[in-house]
Order: sequence, then C-alpha cells, then structure tokens
Amino acid sequence: MIIGVTGFFCSGKDTLAGILAAKGCAHVSLSDIIRQELDRRKMDITIPNLTRVGNELRKERGPGILAERALEVIDFSRNWVVTSIRHPSEVEVLRTRPDFVMVFVDAPQKIRFERSLLRARKGDPLTFEQFAAEEKRQMNPKDGDPAAQALAACRTLADARITNSSSLENFHRKITQLVSRHLFEHFLPRPSWDEYFMMMAEVAATRSNCIKRRVGAVVVANKQVVSSGYNGTPKGITNCSEGGCPRCASAGDSGSGLGECLCVHAEENAIVQAAAHGVSIRGAALYCTLCPCSYCAKSIINAGITEVVYGGSYAMDAVTEKLFKESGIHFRKLADPSVTVRPVFRVSATKSSRPKGRKAH
Repeated sequence: MIIGVTGFFCSGKDTLAGILAAKGCAHVSLSDIIRQELDRRKMDITIPNLTRVGNELRKERGPGILAERALEVIDFSRNWVVTSIRHPSEVEVLRTRPDFVMVFVDAPQKIRFERSLLRARKGDPLTFEQFAAEEKRQMNPKDGDPAAQALAACRTLADARITNSSSLENFHRKITQLVSRHLFEHFLPRPSWDEYFMMMAEVAATRSNCIKRRVGAVVVANKQVVSSGYNGTPKGITNCSEGGCPRCASAGDSGSGLGECLCVHAEENAIVQAAAHGVSIRGAALYCTLCPCSYCAKSIINAGITEVVYGGSYAMDAVTEKLFKESGIHFRKLADPSVTVRPVFRVSATKSSRPKGRKAH
C-alpha cells in the first residue's frame, strides 16, 4: 500500500516517515524531486526555492506532476510512504491507487516554530512572524494560482490526522497505534464515541453559511444522534455568506455584538430542530465543534441537556463554564485523541446552482 504524509512545518512528518520506513516501508519524498531540480539549476536548497520551483513545475507540467514522478519510481510489490504532499492534485494522482491512504500531521504553531529553531536548517524562518507568514502563504494559493501549494485543501482530504504536540515518546505511541489499527490492516480504526459524535458535528458544520466561522452541533441520546444543527441565518433569510447578516460582515471582535447578529447558532438550531419534530432531548448530551456562547448556554440549560462536549475554545468560555457549573451540567473539552480519523466523504468542487441572493434553507 501507499501511505501519503502531509502536514505543517516541523509537525513531525519526517519522524512519521522514518518510523514507517523502519517498519519496512520504502520512502519517496516529493520535495526530493524538487531538490533534484534545484541541484540541476544550481540553486540553494531553501524553503522559498523549494516552494517556487515546485510551483513552477506544477504550472509547466501539470499540478499533479510531482506525484506522477513518484509513482514512476514506486515498486508496487512493497509498502511505500510518500511525503511532502502539498497540492490536492497530488492527492488525486495518488488516489488512482486503491491502496492509498493519507495522514495529516499537526501540532500547535508555536511548538513547531520552536522545533524549527532547534532544527536550524538553512533558509528556515528566523522569527515567529516570518514562520507564520510563510505558513499562511502555503496554506492557500495566492491570487487563486492553481499551481501554488494548497496545504489547507490537502488537510481536508486526509483519511487520518495525528496531533504531535507533546513528547517524542508520545508521538511514537500515536504512530504505533495508527499503524497497528489502520495502515497495515486496511480499515479505518473505530473512533471513540466522543470522537464519533464530534466528527458528526464537524460534518454538520460544513453546511454553515456564516462568514465568521463554521460551527456544527449534534444532540445525542442513548448513543444515538437525535438532532443536529449548524450556524447561519434563519430559514427564509438571505444567507450570511451572501450579505444576510450585517454584523458578521462587519469587523467586530469575536463574541461582541451578538445581539445584533442575525445568524442562529449551531446549538440553538439543534435544539429547535428537536422541538420542531417533537423529539425530547431532556437528559441528552450535546456535542459542538466550538464552546457554546452564554446565549446558547442558557438555551441548553432550559432544554434539559445534561452534558456538553466541545472542540474549540471561544471568547466566552469562562462565562459559559460558570453557567453550566451552577446548573449542574457536565461540561468538558474533547481531549486530544491519539489518532483522529476524518469522516470518509468527499465534497464536490462543483459550485451550487442556487442563484446568488436566494433564501437559506
């Protein structure tokens, strides 16, 4: 099989590849293909040069050229690990192989910058601001350039995700778990119940039409999803993404001016949907991709929900925590899972045929 590895700077991609190589995988790096081109041009091997020449190769010979070259050297009688995947077309080429899976390696940005300083590789950014700017440039194509690196798009295509935020020993443990439960057994590992329901909340968030952020929520009773919701303007109101909410279109701070916002929050929508269909959620749990605000917290309390599990933090976490503590609701942040397996679905690149300005549904 072919195991693709992608991720942010200094997240642990090479460490992952090294461990897989020690387990018998042969290794090919798309960056090495670019390095060969730099050698041919007698250019220094630096991050800017690797990025520029890689973009040039994609523009001149097609966005999937690096992956095509990698497949040319792969002997399919053994397992392989392919690193330095940084464009969705490279993923598309590698997915022509039915035995291809891709892993995204992640870690907090400041931790990765510290690792970069310790690595001290020639051409690496020397300040955090430079590091963040370079990463931002590689996340999304500048001016929509189809040949430029698009790491954000690659992240959404990953089959599994590993967070490498602590010790090397812990990272080794996570990789071992990934290998034993997934890569060499040809099936996706079963996530925990918490991970499973949070994945469902993440899928719900993809339906959001809010331009500020995408949030999803699911209400769970007896390990069954009984309701779901995402944030956006109410039914019959122009989508937020099309100008339906002036507050979201302004440059207000996170958590401010909520009384002027026309968007319904994901948690509110999940509760309202349950009520609209006559489904009792008393004693249920709510999973939300973002910590509920104080407005939603009050609705959650009155709905009789007894547990709230959230993913990301929000500007009003402390207020929400105080409300839930006083009302007896079990409130917790989803712990960092050893291995996060993303929902196996692909979002079509085809644009919606709904004319601009049509009302939300």
